Amino acid sequence: MLSFLVRRLLTFVPTFFGVTLVSFAFIRLLPGDPILLLAGERGVSQERYEQLSAQLGFDQPLWKQYIDYLAGIFQGDLGTSFVTKRPVIDEFFALFPATLELSLCAIVIAILLGIPAGVIAAVYRGKFFDRTLMTTALVGYSMPIFWWALLLIIVFSSGLGWTPVSGRISLMYFFDTPTGFMLIDSLLADQDGAFLSAVSHLILPSIVLATIPLAIIARQTRSAMLEVLGEDYMRTARAKGLPPLKINGVHALRNAMIPVITVIGLSVGTLLAGAILTETIFSWPGIGKWMVDSIFRRDYQVVQGGLLMIATIVMIVNLTVDVLYGLINPKIRKG
Repeated sequence: MLSFLVRRLLTFVPTFFGVTLVSFAFIRLLPGDPILLLAGERGVSQERYEQLSAQLGFDQPLWKQYIDYLAGIFQGDLGTSFVTKRPVIDEFFALFPATLELSLCAIVIAILLGIPAGVIAAVYRGKFFDRTLMTTALVGYSMPIFWWALLLIIVFSSGLGWTPVSGRISLMYFFDTPTGFMLIDSLLADQDGAFLSAVSHLILPSIVLATIPLAIIARQTRSAMLEVLGEDYMRTARAKGLPPLKINGVHALRNAMIPVITVIGLSVGTLLAGAILTETIFSWPGIGKWMVDSIFRRDYQVVQGGLLMIATIVMIVNLTVDVLYGLINPKIRKG
């Protein structure tokens, strides 16, 4: 097991450095000059331009800028935002709870709906329920997030008026947010209607963000269940006269959950990627919207730091899933 863990950790190191290089190069490939945006594109003198360039380190060669960037990372310094003048890492952790809350609600919805859908589709393979559920999952996986979000807003927000269009809570509520999780903080605030307002604001973004993971989990659960249902011990369980609910819901599902758990862990990357569009459309004040705004403003430090932090979180989750998978399945460790 130790050698398996060491191998996984060794793959983590080059991946991390690759992410730093990509995040460093990505923003510099975008058109636009951040110095002109900071100084104002009109009337900036050459002297002022060179002064800002030296101040921000842009007068150095790219390799020197990259080395300085790496040095700052290993010192826990991701730089300072050009716009807000705040440390990037402070802004990240201030906004991350909003994205985490949205992602957790989305993955809960995906698990609660995706696993039962996959089980039902496998049990009724080739029949109406199977075709309907898998077709729906395929449509959900293929549907663009921005289109799905706008459709739900038109129907449930603008049309029926059941849910808010944007934000995390109604502007009529004011209270401290010590945890950063609006559902928890609204309960702690003990203000009438605050919790329900937070829930209503969370419904549509969570559904939109959960769509693709839900489809993936449902299809993976169906595939894993079909493989398990054909095993000899399942035929033995049926021959013993065990109830179908116990056969499918306990014996089959328990043995089919290993690949499903892996897919759930790997869905973290999908959630964080989808959060960028979802938060932008719903004006959700999280990491995704923060990143989009920073790209438009050419805020190098924020984009670099945000990409690095998001990628690191995804890598840590994937590493954790790999290790857990190795603990559960000895064949993985030996492979």
